[in-house]
Parts: sequence; C-alpha cells; structure tokens
Amino acid sequence: MGKVLSFGELLLRICPDEGGQWLQENNLPFYVGGAEANVATALALWEVPSAYLTALPDNFISEQLVGYLKSKKVETDAIVYQGDRLGLYYLPKGKDLKNTGVIYDRAGSSYADLKSGTIDWDKAFEDVSWFHFSAICPAINQAVADVCAEALKAAKEKNIFVSLDLNYRAKLWKYGKSPVEIMPALAQHCNLIMGNIWAANMMLGITLDEELIAERDKESLLQHAQLTSEEIKSTFPNCQIVANTFRFDYKEGIRYYTSLYTDNELTVSQEYVAEKILDKVGSGDCFMAGLIYGFYNKLSATETLEFATAAAFKKLFIPSDATSTTVAEVKETISTYAK
Repeated sequence: MGKVLSFGELLLRICPDEGGQWLQENNLPFYVGGAEANVATALALWEVPSAYLTALPDNFISEQLVGYLKSKKVETDAIVYQGDRLGLYYLPKGKDLKNTGVIYDRAGSSYADLKSGTIDWDKAFEDVSWFHFSAICPAINQAVADVCAEALKAAKEKNIFVSLDLNYRAKLWKYGKSPVEIMPALAQHCNLIMGNIWAANMMLGITLDEELIAERDKESLLQHAQLTSEEIKSTFPNCQIVANTFRFDYKEGIRYYTSLYTDNELTVSQEYVAEKILDKVGSGDCFMAGLIYGFYNKLSATETLEFATAAAFKKLFIPSDATSTTVAEVKETISTYAK
C-alpha cells in the first residue's frame, strides 16, 4: 500500500470564550485545523503513511505550520505556495462547527484561490494509493470545486482509492450553487462515502424519509441508514463502502453510534454515551481517519467501524481540532465501553 494523501485547506481556529474573558486577559487560544489536516495528522499518529496537500502563502507563518505538520510525521512535499493569506475561522469553545456561531475568514486565501492546472497531480499522486477530501473543499467556490474534479479524474486514471466526507457547512456554500448541484458529479468517482442520512439528502439528493425517522429512535434511524447506503451505492456504482454517524447532543452530553455498509451488509457500532464533553470539532474527521486506518490495515468491517467510532468518541474530550489519541488508547476505549 502507498501513502494516503489528504487534500483540503489548512486553517487556524481562533477560539474566544463566550464571555469575552480573552479581551481582559489578552489571551486568544487557537488551534491548527482543517478537516483534511485533522485526518492526515490522525493517520500519521496511527503510523499510516500520510501526506497532505493544501495551498499556503510563502511566509514564515506557513513555514512554521509546515514544520508543525512535519513534526507530526505528515509528508508536506506536495503543498502549493501561492497567494498572500491563510484561512481562519472563529468558534467559541465547546461549540459545533454546524453552529451558527462559527465565523469564517477564508475569502481570498491561498487555498480559495486555487485554479485548475495549478497542481501537478502526477507529482502529487506519486506513491499514493488512497486520496481523501471532504465536501468542504468544493463548498468554497467553483474554482476549487473544479480542482476537486481535476483531482478525482487523475485519481481514477491511477486507480487510486478515494474517500469523501460529506461535511455540510451552510456558511460556505455562498457562490450561487447548492451542494446537490456540485457534489453528485464528484461523488461518482468516490469509493468510500461517509456522512449521515441528512447530509446524503442535502448534498447528494438521496431520499430522506422523515416519516420513518419521526421518532428518532435507533431502530428506525439504522433502518434508514441501510436505505440511504443502498441508494448511494445504486446511484454511485463506484462506491463500495458507505458510513453513517449518529450523534445526538443533550445538555452538555452526547449519545453516539455509527454504521458501515459494505458487501451488502450493515454493521452497527456499539453506542457511546457521555454526560459532558470538551470539544465537538474534529470528531467526524477522526471517525473518517479511523475508517481509513481500518481498511488500510485490512481489518474486518466490524473491527474498522469499532476503531473509528471509539476514536471519534475519544476526540470529544480533546480540546483541539485534531486527535492525540493513540491506537492503544482507542483499543482500550473499545474494551472499556464494550457491553
């Protein structure tokens, strides 16, 4: 197996407290982020050969950020240097990226200004066997969506396995196209599609039966996960694997379980419940990384799903965008919560 190449925008998350105490203390926490970077660093931590492709300005901040990625054992040779600025986003501590409180400052960034023909995909895909990106990339603008299409065409020609995370960010889809106008054409080239039944409807036009899931009970939701997975595989014949996550927040706690559909069979993870969590950001990225880890290491569907789910759950207790949980700690979590 070759490297896993993750493609997306490297971001800084500026993380003010909701009460404004950061103004009094002159202390504004930040984290290195970006969905695909979170996947890349998790894979490297778990000793999967991991590379990352983004676009950055050629300045000392980028130099330090690339040094940070290298320290995490992420290969950065394919990074493009152009433009003048790094993308930012602002999100109060403990909030979800789907929350309306998120503020993006990404317009005109080096990544947002990518154009078709900028990236040498032959070079970027050297020794790569798996390519990962998310729906956040084509949400930025049409030019970046075109770059994604360009990447997928090159990946197909090289028989590279492709995974897609159906991340939906309402505040990013602002250039006159809805997700369902862009994402199906990209999804047709993907071998693994991860998201949830609502994202599949919003982004791929997959049927959502609100009547079936009206009570939000687990049995009905998993039944819908199977229907969604079957429709995705029927609509996008290249897709071999479909994963769905179910995360329900209550007060400060959470209830979490997932499913994996492969070889015409639905596998369901054990369920995790916690009364209090620290940081919701990056949990889905960690789940995606866990899936890649499992399939890359040829684990069974059950082993892969349990690893990915436990890794995502552990991320909820880590105050950063990326996970720091080791393989051993993930396996310990599976054993601790096993029923």
